[in-house]
Amino acid sequence: VQLQASGGGVVRAGGSLRLSCTTSSRTFSTYATGWFRQAPGKEREFVAEISWRASATAYAASVKGRFTISKDTANNIVYLQMDRLRPEDTAVYYCAANPYGTAYGRDPLPSEYDYWGQGTQVTVSS
Repeated sequence: VQLQASGGGVVRAGGSLRLSCTTSSRTFSTYATGWFRQAPGKEREFVAEISWRASATAYAASVKGRFTISKDTANNIVYLQMDRLRPEDTAVYYCAANPYGTAYGRDPLPSEYDYWGQGTQVTVSS
């Protein structure tokens, strides 16, 4: 499963961006999808995930209420709408796929996701 993350850019604090995760893989439609991010000098961390049927979502505490994950099931695209961005949201954002489902209420570890995209840079200026 090859994933492509796109939509990153430079935005001022308080602004918005929408990231997209696309793939040509048919099996992706049956996988949970997650977004993770990694800031310079820091470990990769969980941001949000969505179940394969889009019936369940989960968010890291740091983004809850500001970010929204969604899935266009017809076109196999997963989005991450990021609103009220803060400078501390600056990072490379990665989408990933997990054939075993979501973490069901806890923050998943990056190691629990099997397939990764190349990442897209998000920079939030103050």
